[in-house]
Amino acid sequence: MTVFSELRMRPAPAAASAGWDASTTTRLVMAGTVIFTLLVGANLATPLYPLLQAELGLSTLGVTAAFASYVLSLVATLMLAGHWSDHIGRRAALILAVLAGLAGGWLFAEAETLAALCAGRALQGTAVALATGASAAALRELLPSRPEWASRFTLLASSGGVAAGPVIGGLLSLLPGATTSPYYVHSLILAGLLVPLFLLRARPAISLPAPSRPLKALAPRRPSVSREARGAFWLAAGVGFLSFAVFGFCLSLAPGYFAQVLHTDSRPLVGVLAGLALASSALSQLLTLRGRYTVPAGLAVMGVSVVLLGAAGAWHSPVLLVAAALAAGVGQGTAFRTVFNNVAARVEASRHAQIVSTVYVITYLGSAVPVLGLGWAAGVFGLPAAVAGFVGLCGGAALILSAVTLRLALIGRRG
Repeated sequence: MTVFSELRMRPAPAAASAGWDASTTTRLVMAGTVIFTLLVGANLATPLYPLLQAELGLSTLGVTAAFASYVLSLVATLMLAGHWSDHIGRRAALILAVLAGLAGGWLFAEAETLAALCAGRALQGTAVALATGASAAALRELLPSRPEWASRFTLLASSGGVAAGPVIGGLLSLLPGATTSPYYVHSLILAGLLVPLFLLRARPAISLPAPSRPLKALAPRRPSVSREARGAFWLAAGVGFLSFAVFGFCLSLAPGYFAQVLHTDSRPLVGVLAGLALASSALSQLLTLRGRYTVPAGLAVMGVSVVLLGAAGAWHSPVLLVAAALAAGVGQGTAFRTVFNNVAARVEASRHAQIVSTVYVITYLGSAVPVLGLGWAAGVFGLPAAVAGFVGLCGGAALILSAVTLRLALIGRRG
């Protein structure tokens, strides 16, 4: 079955056997690699924002606008097309995502205005959105008897890509053309991924539409969650929104803030610091932590650590900065994995991509709305004061959510 027949949503011929019949392990690696690579590309700019701000004369609000354009595009695409891979197939959705990622990276690299930066970031958001539901659903289908590990791999690839992006962007910015070289290198890697994706023998889509009206299946759908999964869904969405508000800060204004705290202009170092929380979140997916109180404990650790991030800036303490970022990531990763896995376990397979995409709609809004508010506050009150207020609000919200989930856990134990 060719990619074009998948996009036309036609059933595979009974005798179709062309293509590379990859093993389950290879398919797992490919699904994870695509979303990982796209998220690396979407976050290459993190250590470059101070440089772009100086080159293009951007304000603090302009930097957050460029960052938020990626998130808003990602959210819009998740809402409009998060279910597409159920109908066109996982491979076709991933190929579309890679092509959109290539276009977004090239446009961002060549941008000379804020509008062009936002357009490039928007295309990157579209790419990540198309791959999010497709890769998560593919991992779930490839590991039908181990849904928890499917969730772990999904979050490991996602958090790992976001964490690696700033580090790789900082290192590649040392090449000639600091703001363009990272994207040229990344584009070569993305283009290389198209080769195995095209050669792969695709598995049929799980929900082919009626031949008479195939495009109707791709129409936007009103988000809905079954009654059984509703409580788990809203808890996962709340934890995701809060944690991605913190991550959005790390990936947008934090590079400039960290540079002020450490009195450094080293882009690789700033990239490493910006990715610390996300790296520890990714690595926490390898830990096996279970128990009724895992979620409240993880949220409590995240809340305290986020407050300490602000304290590290006020006290100019690099050690506290690193320790707080690592602890925040571990707390977030542990809590979010648990609630994310609860949603995945309660959703029927035929709607997995759609529901996961809906969770990420709310989750990624946490990277846009609060961060835009932070950018406005930084312009009015100054960056240190804005950061202090932001981490205070996020830390307090995490501790309140920890108390709520602890109460629910205690009620469940009595019941």
